[in-house]
Amino acid sequence: MKKKILLIATGGTIASLKAENGLTPLIKADEILSYIPTVYEFCEPEAIQICNIDSTNMEPKHWKLIVQTIQEHYEEYDGFVIAHGTDTMAYTAAALSYMIQNSNKPIVLTGAQKSIDLEITDAKTNLLDSFRYASDEKSQGVQIVFGGKVIAGTRAKKIRSKSYNAFESIDYPALAMIQDNRIMRYIEPIPYQEPVTFYEEMNQNIFLMKLIPGISPKGLQFFFEQYDAIIVESFGVGGIPASIADVFYELNEKYPEKVIILATQVAHEGSDMTVYEVGNKIKKDCSILESYDMTLEAVIAKTMWMLGDNNRGNSKVEEIFYKKINYDLIFEP
Repeated sequence: MKKKILLIATGGTIASLKAENGLTPLIKADEILSYIPTVYEFCEPEAIQICNIDSTNMEPKHWKLIVQTIQEHYEEYDGFVIAHGTDTMAYTAAALSYMIQNSNKPIVLTGAQKSIDLEITDAKTNLLDSFRYASDEKSQGVQIVFGGKVIAGTRAKKIRSKSYNAFESIDYPALAMIQDNRIMRYIEPIPYQEPVTFYEEMNQNIFLMKLIPGISPKGLQFFFEQYDAIIVESFGVGGIPASIADVFYELNEKYPEKVIILATQVAHEGSDMTVYEVGNKIKKDCSILESYDMTLEAVIAKTMWMLGDNNRGNSKVEEIFYKKINYDLIFEP
């Protein structure tokens, strides 16, 4: 029997048409399906429109809406394809990896660099690949299918702004490739033993602080006062520069309840604060988590999920942060 797959349309370039001020999402979910009639040959697709926005405007409230939609229809369908804008797709894929865990049904995000109404576009191929992957018996969990690659939801990053091969899997192999309508799996999925779990609450009260050479401590007091978590996007393998170190130490001691996470601006190979004095000393003296090989998108989404009401009553922040979910962490802390 053909698999029943639900297309959840959210907007993005794939659904955009030219308007007065530039491309705007205007194509509806049912119209999207009309551009790929061959999809009916291998699955039974249906479509639902939950929003129609540029992904620049995607927010955690939209993630929650996606989760609610999937949960509401989870027993009716064998898999889900989410049509999404590319600019924040990696954030949404990471967020859904934490908000929907242990799903033996595939949840696939895809989109395009060119609108589906154009003669030359990547939209049709990406959509057909996504439906094909979602229809496969072995597929499960949250992934991005784009440019022929199947990427774990926590490992994807948009690295090109215009090219069709926009996404890469960071520091982890692509789970599969799709060529000539065939799925070639590099990593065989292991069926989940625990039941699917849905989470809705994401704590948005976090701040991403990007370091620049000679950064001033101005604002640090405000950040520690106002936010539940601060993610420091540091240089290289990680460290706190001398220009803010003293104030950082003082505030860390003054606000011990704040969650501080050190990440890196470098795309590949992750952090390791033990290498240099600028990182090793402050890690010993302060309560700091670090991202290791996690992508920045995954760190942000995981922190929001970790500090949401999902984990109410669990004070073991470090244990939750370092729990491996959907291939997000290889390093053993």
